[in-house]
Amino acid sequence: NASIINVSFGAPESSNDVAWSSQYNGMRHVKLVAAAGDWGYGVYYPASDPSAIAVGGTSLSVSGSTVSEKAWIGTGSGCSTYFNNPGWQRPPSVSGTCTRRNVADVSAVADPLTGVAIYDSSLFGSFGGWAIFGGTSVSAPIIAGMNALAANTAKGQGAQLLYAAPQYAFLPVTSGSNGTCSPQYLCTAMAGYNGPTGLGIPQGLGGF
Repeated sequence: NASIINVSFGAPESSNDVAWSSQYNGMRHVKLVAAAGDWGYGVYYPASDPSAIAVGGTSLSVSGSTVSEKAWIGTGSGCSTYFNNPGWQRPPSVSGTCTRRNVADVSAVADPLTGVAIYDSSLFGSFGGWAIFGGTSVSAPIIAGMNALAANTAKGQGAQLLYAAPQYAFLPVTSGSNGTCSPQYLCTAMAGYNGPTGLGIPQGLGGF
């Protein structure tokens, strides 16, 4: 009876993914939030499934009271080999624009060097207590939690609602890269939609 499922795992796309996606497509009232990957430029499943909200990652930078974000070098992104563009996704109109599913949709902090503090009360040997975690396995549950707080789980699958949100709902990330690719927007953060960070970072719950 879950209304939101966070998927902090993935694997490089394969020809089996389209068949496996039927398991997600049957859950019409469930939000599936998936990590884009932690190995740099490249597409991972199930983030590439149009039924999922694909979450990329950023790095934080703090200078005095100013906090900024750039695309994390480790985040996954790219053009799906097996899934078509769902129609509501709007990549930039440039030469070579990916006409299939673009990854990611949205992003949050993922760089382990600027990650989130987590307290683990279960001790396993020397592990436990406070630690810093990162990866899109962290950014995905952040976005899943924001979906839960927005309480809009009945508004369909995938990231369609995000792309229909007002422009101010997300702050675009315009610097950083996770590799080399063509067209460049799939691996380099820039104004508007880009692969590593999608629409950008949420500014509150207005986009959900």
